[in-house]
Amino acid sequence: MLETLLTAFALVLIIEGLIPALFPNKWRDTMEKLAQQSSLSIRNIGISLLVVGTFILWLLSY
Repeated sequence: MLETLLTAFALVLIIEGLIPALFPNKWRDTMEKLAQQSSLSIRNIGISLLVVGTFILWLLSY
């Protein structure tokens, strides 16, 4: 179980690192736009990602 969690965490780090590594200027512009968003908008994005991730995990468990 721990090995699976560490593998998943490593994959998240790899995927998260790809965008700024390959497209640093676009990533910076996107982060600047995100910083200008309201807290509610950022919270809604986070909740949406949590729901999608949970749904994908649920699908994979069957």
